[in-house]
Amino acid sequence: MPLPEFSDLIASATASAVHLETRDTYYSNPRFEAWQDGHRVDWAARASWWGPFHDTIAAAVARGVLVRRARVVSEPVSDYIRWEHYVTRANVEAGEDVRWLPRSQTTGMLLPGNDFWLFDRTLARVHHFAGDGAHVRDELADDPKLTAQLSNAFEQVWSQAVPHDEYKIQ
Repeated sequence: MPLPEFSDLIASATASAVHLETRDTYYSNPRFEAWQDGHRVDWAARASWWGPFHDTIAAAVARGVLVRRARVVSEPVSDYIRWEHYVTRANVEAGEDVRWLPRSQTTGMLLPGNDFWLFDRTLARVHHFAGDGAHVRDELADDPKLTAQLSNAFEQVWSQAVPHDEYKIQ
């Protein structure tokens, strides 16, 4: 049975949607590859970078859903993370609150082994990736014990993470 689309999951959220990312690289991405070749976003030309994902986030935020993303990153950061930091402006403009936490500051935290979105603290979309960053599959989880653990992990990271505009890539 296919999983619901992300847009449907966030459309059903009433209070919160949080995303924890813990990898230093993800699957191949043409926008990342273009950035590596020197292409930069023309932030003044919103139509050139704003897409359906941004519409989805903006609509959720307009409904009062708090959308937060926390990224745990190794330092010095990978080129992929350097690019993600650069394009995160689009997430912020859509209404996401984004923070960054150096991996070196997570030693005392018990973090899940997989990235996830958690909607209203009750439904998780867990992402599975291969070692090379390729997306393998997603799964939904609504077990209250698991979703509480995911929520607690996210909040631990969030409480120590640096807001996007204060986190400087070196």
